[in-house]
Formats: sequence, C-alpha cells, structure tokens
Amino acid sequence: MKYAYTILYVENVAVTVSFYENAFGFSRKFVSPENDYAELLSGETTIAFASLALAESNFKSGIEKISKAVKPFGVEMAFTTQNIEADFQKAIDAGATLFEVVKEKPWGQKVGYLRDNNGFLIEICTPMNG
Repeated sequence: MKYAYTILYVENVAVTVSFYENAFGFSRKFVSPENDYAELLSGETTIAFASLALAESNFKSGIEKISKAVKPFGVEMAFTTQNIEADFQKAIDAGATLFEVVKEKPWGQKVGYLRDNNGFLIEICTPMNG
C-alpha cells in the first residue's frame, strides 16, 4: 500500500489552486473540466482539492465544512523548506493567515504555522536533521 493523496474539500477549487501556487510555489498537475477537482505537483504525495458539491455527491451523510471563524481541525499539512523565513512571509503575502510565528524547537528545527485561504492548518518547517 502507498499513501497517494490528501484531498481537501473547499468552496472554490480554482481559487484554492491559485492560492497554493502563489503561496507555496506548487504547480497544477490536473484540473477537471468542471473545476470541481484539482491536483498539485507537490512531491511524492499529491495534494488535491475537491468541491463541497462533489463531497455532497460522494458522502451521503455529509462532511464538516472548514471555517476560518473557528479553531482549525486537528490535522495539518507540513511543508519543508531550507528558507523558512522567506517562504513563510511569501505565504502570508499571498493571503495565508498567521497562526503561530516561526520558532526554533529544542532539537534545532524551525517551525511556524499558518492557515490557508480556506482555514486549513499548514506547518512550514525546516527539514529534520538526522
């Protein structure tokens, strides 16, 4: 078995894809003709977005919609970078919301937290050493 996708259900797939391109530098891998599903080139595991309407058609009992007005879900996506301060600021400049400033952990890794344009939690960090 192989972990292949993380799919985030969002109001507007096209706007979210543009946000991730501008904030984090990812490129589009695939966008459906209906603009209700898209994938990014993001490394070994694909980040994908699907519309809330598509979620309603897939899940008869529905899903919990993300809201920027409340605390984020207890799930995050983590992106590593060697240039954390610049990449963190680039994401904020592109519309990400600061959640926790970049701090150095006791083991030497730098970690900061943002919320994306939908409210999902994003960790930006330096790679772990060792």
